[in-house]
Amino acid sequence: MLILALDTATTTATAALVRDGQPLAEAAVLPREIYSAIDGLLEDPSDLDAIAVGTGPGSFTSLRMGVAAARAIALALELPVAGVSTLDALAAGAPGAVPVIDARRREVFALVEGEPLVLAPTDLPAATLVGDGALRYRPQLEASGAEIPPDGDPRHLPRARFHALLARDFGPPDEVEPLYLRIPDAERSLAR
Repeated sequence: MLILALDTATTTATAALVRDGQPLAEAAVLPREIYSAIDGLLEDPSDLDAIAVGTGPGSFTSLRMGVAAARAIALALELPVAGVSTLDALAAGAPGAVPVIDARRREVFALVEGEPLVLAPTDLPAATLVGDGALRYRPQLEASGAEIPPDGDPRHLPRARFHALLARDFGPPDEVEPLYLRIPDAERSLAR
């Protein structure tokens, strides 16, 4: 099975082409460049069997870009899609570490004991932490006993190859929904 996988939940988007669990090609780009990255990976889109997409949590706009890209490609090629948590993909790329995504507003999204949560960085466990949230809050996290790999360590990226490996429930593209964990800023403003 040939799977196109992508994730745009963090400041670095990733895309991968995976056949039967083996990565064939992968790219890391800015979220706005995800279509170019996909185009660079695919020789013949009709060879694809399915799409796996990161569902977050992460930036509202970036998440929508990734899910919209996956849906558009899937609809055009009549392919099934599976959503995969970005936190789960980070965890798969760094076994034993706690995945942490920058949630802005002095908060992080983290997978703690299998549960996706929104936390203050100071509420994270003193463990090995990976992801852009761990990098952003490195000084205070290390001061509280956490271990964070060096900035360029690949464990900080939600590599799309792990989305393809974790994808299970492929179905209609419109059934894949982003995982926000909190109300988007626009909805919060309207509620006031």
